[in-house]
Amino acid sequence: MTSAANPSNFNELGLIPELIARLSDLEYTQPTPIQAQAIPNILAGNDLIAGANTGSGKTATFALPMLQTLFLAQSAKKTASKGNFVSGLILVPTRELAAQVADSVKSYSANFNGAIKTVAVFGGVSVNTQMQALRGGADIIVATPGRLLDLISSNAIKLDKVKTLVLDEADRLLSLGFTEELANLLALMPAKRQTMLFSATFPEQVKLLTQELLNDPVEIQVQSKEESTLVQRVFTVNKGEKTTVLAHLIKQHKWRQALIFVNAKKDCEHLASKLEKRGVNAQVFHGDKGQSERSRVIEKFKAGEIEVLIATDIAARGLDIEKLPVVINFNLPRSPADYMHRIGRSGRAGEVGLALSLIDYEDFHHFKIIEKKNKLRLEREEVTGFAVNQANLDAADALKNEKPMAKPEGTGKKKNKNKANQEDDVWSGWRRK
Repeated sequence: MTSAANPSNFNELGLIPELIARLSDLEYTQPTPIQAQAIPNILAGNDLIAGANTGSGKTATFALPMLQTLFLAQSAKKTASKGNFVSGLILVPTRELAAQVADSVKSYSANFNGAIKTVAVFGGVSVNTQMQALRGGADIIVATPGRLLDLISSNAIKLDKVKTLVLDEADRLLSLGFTEELANLLALMPAKRQTMLFSATFPEQVKLLTQELLNDPVEIQVQSKEESTLVQRVFTVNKGEKTTVLAHLIKQHKWRQALIFVNAKKDCEHLASKLEKRGVNAQVFHGDKGQSERSRVIEKFKAGEIEVLIATDIAARGLDIEKLPVVINFNLPRSPADYMHRIGRSGRAGEVGLALSLIDYEDFHHFKIIEKKNKLRLEREEVTGFAVNQANLDAADALKNEKPMAKPEGTGKKKNKNKANQEDDVWSGWRRK
């Protein structure tokens, strides 16, 4: 783990004048802790595993040194954007994050007078448009794995000259859902490259995979609960009263905006309908929406034109909603790590934020697991006027004392072992020698 005192300004990080001037234009006054520690290591060419709270400036952390390295190489005529090649590749798990990161990279490179070509590629939109954008290659590509593989199969881009690879939201990309796609992409890249992993959380199984993916990496961890501007609160409610309590809280506090998380696509529409009957207008955001509709909803929410947005976990990672006052867990996330990603949509970049979780007696045990995994301990509160009745408390005690149901044959640890073996089989094709 690396630690260092925070430089007082970006000049101390070794960035070139063009980037320093651009950061000044963007009113970036002082490096965040992750930027202060990681940028010099990246400029030195080190592989990197970096963990930092959401909203801590991770995109600038990897984008600025990547841009600088490419710009200086071009200025020295060491590289050229000929052919269908790419030098810097940033992989992300969602379409929205791909577009957002690409926009940030383009913004940071504004003083390079078009010398750095950045292209975003992701599914849900025309592949032909993206193929046209990639003509002549690109300096930086920000991509979701599936669409990038489609473009490679069409010979629109090649990865055999990738010099820098970034996995943003690395814990998600290294999970089983992306394992095969990521392994296929890694097999197409040169073994000698700089690789960086960024995420707010790194579960143990992910840490094991990173040993195969990186070469003597520098590890940086700058999460700090003490410096957090995000307030977390937990409200216990009676079974069946979550929607009523949610509508009451929205009306009572008159939040400028609220992002509400549920676990399933159908729950988005169902909750929106129930809130509408209680006088709360809400929009929905989930994977069944077409990409144009998803983009429209996110842009309107960012612009403040949508006050209440109900979303699945596709909104939990990477999306930067400026000054979002509150995030609400209507359903608890299935994964304890996703809890941190969800609540990280609020309280970003030093802004004060609020994260609320509504739990009934069936949620009590799962929330304790979330607390344990994330090293939290939050006071249980009740919403005024919605006292939890004794029957619900008794039910919670009964669940707590209830013996676990016997697992059917073929489940449990054996299943997990098979899953691990599946991951091992996929990764074996690209492990570094």
